[in-house]
Amino acid sequence: MIGEAAVRAGCRFYAGYPITPQNELAEYTASAMARLEDGTFIQAESEIAAINMLIGASMAGARVMTSSSGPGISLKQEGISFLAAMELPAVIVNTMRGGPGLGNIAPAQGDYFQATRGGGHGDYRTIVLAPASGQELAGLTRKAFEYADEYKTPVFILGDGMMGQMMEPVEFPEPIDPRSLPPKPWILDGAKGRPSRIIKSLLLDTSVEEDHNWKLTRKYERITREIARADTYMTTDARLVVTAYGTAARIAKGAIKRARELGLKVGLFRPVTLWPFPKRALVEMSRQVKDFLVFEMSTGQMLEDVKLSLEGRSNVHFYGRPGGIISTPDEIAKVINTLYHRQHLNED
Repeated sequence: MIGEAAVRAGCRFYAGYPITPQNELAEYTASAMARLEDGTFIQAESEIAAINMLIGASMAGARVMTSSSGPGISLKQEGISFLAAMELPAVIVNTMRGGPGLGNIAPAQGDYFQATRGGGHGDYRTIVLAPASGQELAGLTRKAFEYADEYKTPVFILGDGMMGQMMEPVEFPEPIDPRSLPPKPWILDGAKGRPSRIIKSLLLDTSVEEDHNWKLTRKYERITREIARADTYMTTDARLVVTAYGTAARIAKGAIKRARELGLKVGLFRPVTLWPFPKRALVEMSRQVKDFLVFEMSTGQMLEDVKLSLEGRSNVHFYGRPGGIISTPDEIAKVINTLYHRQHLNED
């Protein structure tokens, strides 16, 4: 789904290195690029090589993408920091697996900090999109390339091993001809009589480096104002709201349906952008909701952003299963039921 959506979005350069559970993306993209006259697929010698190949191709003006899973994304972090510093657009797909270390190849959500806190060195951020369905994989992949170009920044698509292995019907948007995209006046395509351009991240003058850091900060503030997004489900009368993203949100939605059948007023708040985190929407919801349950396939990472957003306005509870354990809707429904009654949320 991501591979087809990327090609339709005008991606013409992919470089990556195999790692489970995302190899299907690389495999599909290889065949898709081979069918294009202007497509390039490279199985690099390492994750480090792949991310640096993206730097060069992005400098030349192509829409570029790479993909990996936890350990591979860790190896790419220096290059991602370079992309952010040089203000180069790129799309990076992380299909999360159990960790830390090599961990396992089961679905998990333990890379939230890695994605939303920059992950590499220096003051920078990356846009992070969290699809929760096959259709969103297709739609947010196109949106990722649009954001990357608009803001000249790397963009993460953060999924997990379950999402990477499932099949669903999808309607894809019409393909884009890369030649129809707006020109990129900053790319390196040969001076041809004009003044030369330089793209670099080595700024030895400390005052120049400081100015560049503040420039990036202003861009990140603009991104926060313009694209923060969340979806909700059955929250109009909710007294308890489950906060979850990606696959965890799908599991939570099933649990909420079961809780509603028992008469419990429960809803779902699902961040679609993990960075920027949809703080304003959550704060607005806290005006009527005083109890939030954060559910993650981790020991609790998005939990910190929920607490930071609410700043004590509401009670924040947590339930998580790390290491590749996948909770069931019935399991989460039991957690909701216990918490609901413990907090005396039933109507008198």
